[in-house]
Amino acid sequence: MKKRHAVVGLLGVLSVITFLDRMAIAVTGPSVQKELGITPQQWGWVLGAYVIAYAVFEVPSGALGDRHGYRKELTRITLWWSFFTAATAFCRNFWQLTGARFLFGLGAAGAYPNMSGVLYRWLPARERARGQGVIWAASRLGGALAPLLLVPLQAQFGWRAVFIALGVIGLGWALAWRAFYHDSPAQQPGITAAEVAEIGSDEHGGHSGTPWRKLLSLPQLWLIALAYCFYAFGSWFFFNWFPTWMVNGAHFSVAEMGLYGSIPFLLGIVANLAGGVLCDRLAERIGIRKAYSRIASLCLAATAVLLVLMSLATSKLLVVVLAASAFGVMDLMLPSAWAMCMSIGGRYGGTASGVMNTAGNLGGFVCTVVIGYMIGATGDYDLPVQGVALMVLIAAILFARIDCTRGFDQKAAPAEVPVPVAV
Repeated sequence: MKKRHAVVGLLGVLSVITFLDRMAIAVTGPSVQKELGITPQQWGWVLGAYVIAYAVFEVPSGALGDRHGYRKELTRITLWWSFFTAATAFCRNFWQLTGARFLFGLGAAGAYPNMSGVLYRWLPARERARGQGVIWAASRLGGALAPLLLVPLQAQFGWRAVFIALGVIGLGWALAWRAFYHDSPAQQPGITAAEVAEIGSDEHGGHSGTPWRKLLSLPQLWLIALAYCFYAFGSWFFFNWFPTWMVNGAHFSVAEMGLYGSIPFLLGIVANLAGGVLCDRLAERIGIRKAYSRIASLCLAATAVLLVLMSLATSKLLVVVLAASAFGVMDLMLPSAWAMCMSIGGRYGGTASGVMNTAGNLGGFVCTVVIGYMIGATGDYDLPVQGVALMVLIAAILFARIDCTRGFDQKAAPAEVPVPVAV
């Protein structure tokens, strides 16, 4: 196995863990709310506390990785969030739980921007979109495993045991990453000269401070950040509210939710892998500017339609099919969006991805909290879904306008055109 594939594999494992930890609060939500006496409005704030904290530290964490290296930063990130994941098990009321989730979010912030930075330095340009597909497919595997693994674990040992177990798993990954990974491919033990040449060298070399003024003056960076903010309404609905919507809105039992709630994420695995391949191959034909923006825009427009249909469906089978289709089509565009941002940010892709993901988390925070208040005020679980569909449609319109070749390293843009190579 080539060393860069082992690096991508380790990042994939981290992506699985990230989503297991992120989804744990949603999967255990009905039990947590009942035991701690938390209202729908309060639950929106519990879920939103993680999202807003994640957004606050997203850019600084991405910049720290660009400056000091991803080995150090991803180790710190994982140790922090694993500690507060375990600490969630000891919460006894709304305020403690909200505080634990906020601190968990502060630690988890920057995981994906730093992963993007690793991909930028460790993969040839032609493999980066596919690398993003692997990372995001792994995240969906984590989302799929969450109900399948955590619901039985909760049934056997209680919801508090879920968070303790996840904290221990994160600690194990951090130790493995620190022992194996080196920021420079040339310094990686056992790597061949041929693979180093195949990866290519970063002409600017090493890590350095972020040129904030130049980076933040890029119009395309702000445009993709705005687009991702609206897209995030769709993704965060599935991450935070979908299990609760299934039980209280679509009238699934908790056991049915544990079984069928994983299906959208299973389809997301396939969609992300397919999206990475589609992104690379279409870019070879028509260029990255048209390929990336068209994939993102068309997928999100279709997602908006599917979400509306899901909210109107009365058959449980139809709900599962439409939910899986909506999430799968939405995930098909994810490698394109992140490859687009990597192209815009260039050698500062970690920071640029942090800007984009910060905007996404702000959108996710608004979505998460507002849904709680909408349900509390109306008792209607379907109306918020239709509002989410509208936000996703706006994202589709914005993504259609992005030109990712007008980024930080404009001269490098032609070299970013991918060539299909097996990963």
